Amino acid sequence: MRGEVAGKAVKVLVAMSGGVDSSVAAALLLRQGHEVAGATMKLWGGPSDTGCCSVADVEDARRVCQQLGIDHHVFNFTSEFERDVVAPYVAAHQRALTPNPCVACNAHLKFDRFLERALAVGFDAIATGHHARVVHLGNGWRLLRGRDPAKDQSYVLYMLGQEQLCRLRLPIGDLTKAEVRALAGELGLRTANKPDSQDVCFISKAAGRESFLKQRMALHPGRLVSSAGEQLGQVGALEMVTVGQRRKLGLSPAAPAERLYVTQVDLSEGTATVGGLAELMVRSVRLHDVSWSLAPPEAGEAVWVQVSAHGQPLSARWLGPQVGSPEEAGPAGATSREAGGTVEFDLPVRRVAPGQAVVLYQTYPEGDAVVGGGTAA
Repeated sequence: MRGEVAGKAVKVLVAMSGGVDSSVAAALLLRQGHEVAGATMKLWGGPSDTGCCSVADVEDARRVCQQLGIDHHVFNFTSEFERDVVAPYVAAHQRALTPNPCVACNAHLKFDRFLERALAVGFDAIATGHHARVVHLGNGWRLLRGRDPAKDQSYVLYMLGQEQLCRLRLPIGDLTKAEVRALAGELGLRTANKPDSQDVCFISKAAGRESFLKQRMALHPGRLVSSAGEQLGQVGALEMVTVGQRRKLGLSPAAPAERLYVTQVDLSEGTATVGGLAELMVRSVRLHDVSWSLAPPEAGEAVWVQVSAHGQPLSARWLGPQVGSPEEAGPAGATSREAGGTVEFDLPVRRVAPGQAVVLYQTYPEGDAVVGGGTAA
């Protein structure tokens, strides 16, 4: 689509979260001459005091659209959000995994249902306020890091394939956060000085994660043990313990004085194993539910790997599916997927918490581009 309409004004529906980034994204598209409207997704039906689901955020989005002179819509995706984001989040904790609900929301809501609705009502493309860039490189569209390294959000968009990328506009990807706020101020947008949201929208600050999970699942106490099986303390809720965690562990006074980290959680045994930093270090990570933006790297090909939203890129190699396994890469394309595979790091790294996203990049003259990614096993 974008190759066909380069230089032309198109109809763009902007996902308006009520924040400064999406506000400026809409303003920039208008400046470029596009036909623009805004839409806010109503995702969470429960109490919310943060994120993009509160009543105040919806009102801010509506008022910004009013300031810009564009239509504002509200799409109710609460049932889909419950099914595709909240329920899997709870289910992951029941398995002692560490899920990333924002990744799930992007995959199922913002770049699936929202895009589907936009196309159904006559728009040519969608836009968001994410700090990332979409460019055409070689034989396909690529997602690049945003210009502002401190705000880059390409990590949480790794699942986007060609069908999404070709219809996506990311107007603020070439701006720093300071430039975004300055532009919002020049335009007099009410969101110019609004703080960024960093929290999960369906978990309120007042109640917290444990309270939310208690309403939906049973939490079980567990024992902290060394790799040799020696008991070193206890935790009140084993399902909330994360691999790599070192704070609030409930270690006994008899525990070693060195810093201890969780290296493994075993629900069947009711234990979380803790050890020193050396015991946390690994040379590889297995992935499942892998997706590629275009075609997967060759087995053994060098990649940069990011294992958290703002983590440093780590040099590694993509080894491909496990030798002897039935997992085979799917065909290259927008939804190219394979069941799993392995990343081998050039140097030892801290073990990635199972359930977290692991994203692969390769470097082009235009910048680091997302190749694909998956979930740590």
